[in-house]
Amino acid sequence: MQRFEFDKVVLELPDHLLDANLTKKMQSGQYEESEARAARMRVKKGSRVLELGGGVGYISSVCAQITDPANIVTVEANPNTLDVIRHNLDLNGASKAQLIHGAVVGRDADMDTVLFRVGRVFWGSSIADARSPSEDVVEVPAVSIADLFRAHRPNIVIIDIEGAEQHLFNRPWPQHVRQVIMEIHPKRYPASTIKDIVDCMSKSGLTYDPGCSRGALLAFRRVFKDPES
Repeated sequence: MQRFEFDKVVLELPDHLLDANLTKKMQSGQYEESEARAARMRVKKGSRVLELGGGVGYISSVCAQITDPANIVTVEANPNTLDVIRHNLDLNGASKAQLIHGAVVGRDADMDTVLFRVGRVFWGSSIADARSPSEDVVEVPAVSIADLFRAHRPNIVIIDIEGAEQHLFNRPWPQHVRQVIMEIHPKRYPASTIKDIVDCMSKSGLTYDPGCSRGALLAFRRVFKDPES
């Protein structure tokens, strides 16, 4: 077990989830640095946060420093990191945050389970495809984005699901979502998919947020009409 500290957030990770590159990022404070910065900029007291892709519990722990942990829901497909996420949430005073096991799917998906490839290092895991070695593939629950919206009515959605985000933007998002912070994965889909994501956000009343966006981290904020206009 190794212990890392990031501006009042403490993470403990078992050795088998780490490699040299990830350990270096953890030690230098570069691990999910942009996501943490964006969360600290946009999460407010009272915010309801939905995190898709819990990782090892870092971003949810950052959010729990600002809003009530009971307002936080994090979803993670990788069965090998669930105990780590729960441990780190508890370690950072976020025991009331809800952890859901499953792979997030779009509103039109009709499935109960999803095949998921578990990478040796947790951040290399993703939805399985034809190239995935069979010994690395497990079946996990499918969790509908529509069900998450209805059950939790988040104001802020934070997404890092290694390419599976491409399936979540075929319909406008609900009005209660005021902020989206998302890592996109251009190597996993064409530029037209990024356009579809941006177009969907625009149709949903959300516009590009330059303050949070950085590189592959793309953020959107809800547009509120000027009451005097």
